[in-house]
Amino acid sequence: MNRATPDRRVTTVVIGAGHNGLAMSRCLSEAGIDHILLERGDVANTWRHERWDSLRLLTPNWLNRLPGYAYGREHAGDDPDGFMSMEETISFITGYARATQAPVMTRTSVISVEPAGDGYRVVTSQGTWRCRSLVLANGAFSIPKVPKVSLAVPSHIRTITPKTYKRPDQLAEGGVLVVGASASGIQLAREIHQSGRPVILATGEHVRLPRTYRGRDILWWMDATGRSDEHIDKVDDPVRARRVPSPQLIGTPDRSNMDLNTLTDTGVELAGRVCTIRDGVCQTSGDLRNLCKMADLKGSRLLRSIDDWVAEQALTRSEIAAIADAFPAGETLPPTRVPDKPRLTLNLNSGEIRTIVWATGYRPDYSWLKVPVLDHKGQLRHDGGVVRAPGMYAMGHNFMRRRKSSFIHGAEDDARDLSQHLAAYLAGGQRQAVGWP
Repeated sequence: MNRATPDRRVTTVVIGAGHNGLAMSRCLSEAGIDHILLERGDVANTWRHERWDSLRLLTPNWLNRLPGYAYGREHAGDDPDGFMSMEETISFITGYARATQAPVMTRTSVISVEPAGDGYRVVTSQGTWRCRSLVLANGAFSIPKVPKVSLAVPSHIRTITPKTYKRPDQLAEGGVLVVGASASGIQLAREIHQSGRPVILATGEHVRLPRTYRGRDILWWMDATGRSDEHIDKVDDPVRARRVPSPQLIGTPDRSNMDLNTLTDTGVELAGRVCTIRDGVCQTSGDLRNLCKMADLKGSRLLRSIDDWVAEQALTRSEIAAIADAFPAGETLPPTRVPDKPRLTLNLNSGEIRTIVWATGYRPDYSWLKVPVLDHKGQLRHDGGVVRAPGMYAMGHNFMRRRKSSFIHGAEDDARDLSQHLAAYLAGGQRQAVGWP
């Protein structure tokens, strides 16, 4: 007679063994909280299988760090101003898992999570766990957000997303429509165009930043001025802040800029947002010029805020005074060059376009979460990563607690805050721990 395998018990289950889950694991270990990490594939699975071959991190190597682990210190590296390739990123994250001896169960898919007693029951492909607290660290960028208009694309045109795109030779010869002009969209438009394929870039709202400013990487300035550490409770519109697109940046050895002007210089054609597709005809919006002007304005405003900070800090800090002397204020972003008459329609039946790449963002996958913590749009209801369910937490969401939350280096502070909150919860403390409602 077969007997059911009893549920295993652990204080905390962490779902996902990417950099967010591993950062939380390190903090839980420091707090003496027993836990297990459940990973559907291997450590750093998303970086291994769901990114394109040539992708490099947008953050310079010196900025990449996790709790107790940093590039050039615990992780060997001699190129602090470089940008990690996918292979190097995988090495960084797997090296961290080894260094911290994280208790990871790989090849373990989560089937369901539901309330049980004073905690949760986590059913997996490798058995069932009971826990008092749960951390959702499976990533906020799991499922491509492809708009419903994609359903009207003619069947003879292949559609693809950055999750499954690997290299240009996957694509048919002929024209490519890339939809979305944030970091992924502009990088793919550049690479695909360099392969000899004509590219049209459908451009919506975007964030324009220079790769370097006044002799330093733009992310150096974001870090130095404290902008990356800005808390979500300090912004006027948190919902809007969390929807801001990723900046138009690329990590290259020469730290080159990447924006719409760079792309048009190489021959990429700009068009407005994709609005509708009907009878094989794609209609784009007429607000391209306004969207570009807005991005230019916001980018220039950021540079002026950096100038103001430099002027203030240079009075008392010698290292900032040296930068101010060597690189005076005055750099500007040249206006984005928009076609006089960008096309408003595109006939998808003409043969001009053979492939559409939907670089329109991602959303998390919570299809297995049987706890009422999602809103009517399927978004996780949380306050700075404290999910609105007892003992449940999230990691890695865009601007989750700080502006840097979705970057590798943002996981450290978030994990420390949330692990303290989790420890207080387990000890019977109030949900106001570490300053969150």
